[in-house]
Amino acid sequence: MNQLLARAVMRRLIAGGSASRYVSSLSASSTVVVKAPALRSLDEPAVTMTAFCCRWESRRMMSSTTTAAVEKDKDKKQGGDVKEKKEGSGELEVSSYWGIMRPQITREDGSAWPWNCFMPWETYRADVSIDLTKHHVPKTFMDKFAFRTVKLLRIPTDIFFQRRYGCRAMMLETVAAVPGMVGGMLLHLRSLRKFEHSGGWIKALLDEAENERMHLMTMVELVKPKWYERLLVLVVQGVFFNCFFILYLCSSKLAHRIVGYLEEEAIHSYTEFLNDINSGKIENVPAPAIAIDYWRLPKDARLKDVITVIRADEAHHRDVNHFASDIRFQGKELKEAPAPIGYH
Repeated sequence: MNQLLARAVMRRLIAGGSASRYVSSLSASSTVVVKAPALRSLDEPAVTMTAFCCRWESRRMMSSTTTAAVEKDKDKKQGGDVKEKKEGSGELEVSSYWGIMRPQITREDGSAWPWNCFMPWETYRADVSIDLTKHHVPKTFMDKFAFRTVKLLRIPTDIFFQRRYGCRAMMLETVAAVPGMVGGMLLHLRSLRKFEHSGGWIKALLDEAENERMHLMTMVELVKPKWYERLLVLVVQGVFFNCFFILYLCSSKLAHRIVGYLEEEAIHSYTEFLNDINSGKIENVPAPAIAIDYWRLPKDARLKDVITVIRADEAHHRDVNHFASDIRFQGKELKEAPAPIGYH
C-alpha cells in the first residue's frame, strides 16, 4: 500500500500537480487501515519520500508567492502607475519612473516659486528708458506697402474695440506672438536643410514670441474674454498665421517690416491705455501676480506699471524687426549680423 501511494505521488509530481493535496485525497479515500508503527516499519523510505515531496511543494508555493509580491512591489516603486495618491491626503503624486523631477525653486525671500510657465532666471526688469518715438520712415515701395497694410488692419480693430484698450491689447497680443514663432520656425528648418548656423536669430525670434505670449497671459488675468472675443481670436489667428507664413517664405524683409510697423501701433495703443489710466477712465487696479514675478515689479505694483513695461517690450520688438528688415534689404542674411538675444 505504501509503495502504491509513493508511486502515485511521484506520478502526480511528474504531471505537475500538488503532492500534498493528492496525498490527502488518497489517504481519505483509502479503506485500508494501517497502524502508524507498521507503516513506518513496512516502508519507511516511501513515507520519507512523501514527506519530502510535501515539504518541497509547500516551499515552492511560498517561493512563488514571495516572488510575485516582490515583483509587484518593484513595479510600484519603478512607477508602474502613472499617478498614485499620497497616504493621508487626496493629492496626486506624479510617478518618478522617468527620473524627471522638478527641483525645489524658491523666490529671493525663500517662498516657493508658483509658476511652471517660466523660471526665475527667465525674468527681467524691462528697460523703460527706451525711445518710444522712433519711427521708420517708409521710403521704398515695399516699406510704403507694409506701412499702409498695417494702417488698414487697424481700421477694423478701432471699430470693434473702440476705447476698450484691455480687450484690444488682448487681441493684439494673440497676433503679435505669431510672427516670432513663424520666423524662428522657418529659420530653424533652414538651418537644418543647409547645415548652417542661424547667428542666434532662431533664439531671438522665439524669445520674442514667448515674451508676447507672456503679455497675453498677463492681459487675460486683467480682462476676462467673452465667448465672442475668444471666437474672434480663433478666426484672426487662423488667418494671420497662414498669411504671415506664406509672406515670410516669399519675402522675409517685408514680413519683418510689417511686424516693425505693427509694434509701432502697439506702442500707440498702450500709450492711449496709459492715458486713460492716468485720467481715471480705467481703474488702476493691482498688478497680477504673474506680472510682478515676470517683470520683477514691486509687490505693490499697479496696472499702470504693467502697461508701462509691456509698452517698453513692444518698443524693443519694434527695433528688432526693423533691424532684421534692414539687414535683408541690404541683401544679407540674418546670420551675418549678431542676433539681439536678450533684447526685450
